[in-house]
Amino acid sequence: MFTSKAQSLELFFIDGKPDGMLTAEVFGWTGHVLMTPRTQLSAALKRAEARYTGVYLLIGEDDKGPLAYIGESEDIGGRIKNHDTMKDWWTTVILITSAANNLHKAHVKYLESRLVEEARRIGKIALDNGNTPPRSSLNEAGQANMESFLEHILMVLPALRIDCFLAHTRPSSPSLAPKAGTQEGDAPVEFILRTPKHDIEATAVLENGEFVVQAGSRTSHKWKGAHHTYANLFDELVDTGVLVEQGQGRAFSDNYAFKSPSAAAAVVNGRPANGTIEWKLVDGKTYKEWEADQLGQEGGGND
Repeated sequence: MFTSKAQSLELFFIDGKPDGMLTAEVFGWTGHVLMTPRTQLSAALKRAEARYTGVYLLIGEDDKGPLAYIGESEDIGGRIKNHDTMKDWWTTVILITSAANNLHKAHVKYLESRLVEEARRIGKIALDNGNTPPRSSLNEAGQANMESFLEHILMVLPALRIDCFLAHTRPSSPSLAPKAGTQEGDAPVEFILRTPKHDIEATAVLENGEFVVQAGSRTSHKWKGAHHTYANLFDELVDTGVLVEQGQGRAFSDNYAFKSPSAAAAVVNGRPANGTIEWKLVDGKTYKEWEADQLGQEGGGND
């Protein structure tokens, strides 16, 4: 869904606090995002954009874990004030409108439906919504406009640390040619992690700045190490069907992009791991050694 062109995001911290009320806008996009903690809801609802037509997200958690609600209204502030303040689990609200208030009811009903669809497709967070609302009847041009609008929403929200719409699964990679180093435009370099004792064998590629473990990679059946943030990630991948049971262990059902080799190694092994040492090229060179080679080449090498 995302375009590859560069974008400029402007964040404005209204009261000068990084955890307070803020607005977000993208150059060339007509949309406007207002995010506020619940403690500042009264001030947020006094702003002009809170009376616009738009969609909104309530973010928080209940006793089962993270939870969200997605809604729409021709007066989103009034909707939140009159209805959703009755929900006691949410801590943050995001109001998404257009700067010129030129969205109408059919637009926001379409956006609401698509956001619910995306949240359920990715499966990272439970929704307090009932059934997925039907898409409104827009003509072909209207749908294209709203899909473009949605694309910007799904780019901005992760920048605000709202990642429930951010998928880390990736399509199948082209045929790989493992090598000690690559130049831009070459096939992505492939790394391998093996623990024969536990029937663990995984492959990963470094592609477009992401460390992507390949579908079919075999992993530990469960998290075995001390509690760690990566243990939560392991459980999330099991819950969302990225890690599925296979034999005595598990396997990746899709390619999955990690933020670092160590995060990938931890999930594969089911314990905290130093991925820069455990991931290796086919010639035995570790990721750390390969990375040092790349940095040396970029810096012109040592004299």
